Amino acid sequence: MKAGQRLWTRDELVLAVNLYCKLTFGKMHQGNPDIIRLAAIIGRTPGSVSRKLTNFASLDPSLHARQIKGSTNRGTLDAQIWDEFYDRWEDVAFESEALLAKYTGVTVEAIALSPAEQSEETFVLVEGKERERLVKIRVNQSFFRKTVLAAYNNTCCITGLRQPQLLVAGHILRWSDSAENRMNPRNGLALTPLFDRAFELGYVTITPDYLVKVASEFRKKRPDPAAVEYQLLSYDQQKIRLPGKFLPDPVFLQQHNDTRFRG
Repeated sequence: MKAGQRLWTRDELVLAVNLYCKLTFGKMHQGNPDIIRLAAIIGRTPGSVSRKLTNFASLDPSLHARQIKGSTNRGTLDAQIWDEFYDRWEDVAFESEALLAKYTGVTVEAIALSPAEQSEETFVLVEGKERERLVKIRVNQSFFRKTVLAAYNNTCCITGLRQPQLLVAGHILRWSDSAENRMNPRNGLALTPLFDRAFELGYVTITPDYLVKVASEFRKKRPDPAAVEYQLLSYDQQKIRLPGKFLPDPVFLQQHNDTRFRG
């Protein structure tokens, strides 16, 4: 370590991984406003934060699969914090959002939820343990959405639509079927509502080698170009747009193919 430098603390590293998850790969430079903002919060330079994010990129198995190595100038604590996220997505995602709220002097709800979401009657009226549970669910859902959409550069992986307000961060393995992967971004896909619903119901799947498949019952028809079936079929056998990081887990995709796709 150079003279005058100080070691990164655990809190600072947790906040850095939190930001790594929410940023599109390729936008982790020191001029990014989000990096500048975090640097100001933790009292470091934007360049220092940017370099730390590239350290985390070197630990990301999805980037390894794309032959992207990232920086190798990482420390033991970097790897420990990264592993904490990968091993305990649901708990650590919420903890990192709560830590960000603490450092910025606001509530965790304000960090993750819009004013409209915070004022919903079902959210406002609950108290005690039930409120804590609901807050964690809402905050985690917000974190998952930000992470998945950032990974796909706010683009539907099937249609290419680039309008985040019209996209869904869908799960490959359903929320109810795989509690340990509810927050895992490799269990996420950025989709339009139509394809999210079709995927949920098994009319569309994505193979482990990232090809779109549409159920055979649609392929037997000659649908009108204005019909929903035509929209689905127009992407049949096409390769999805792969995310910059957090590649969809082929094991999860195979499970969807085997158990939910209508074939």
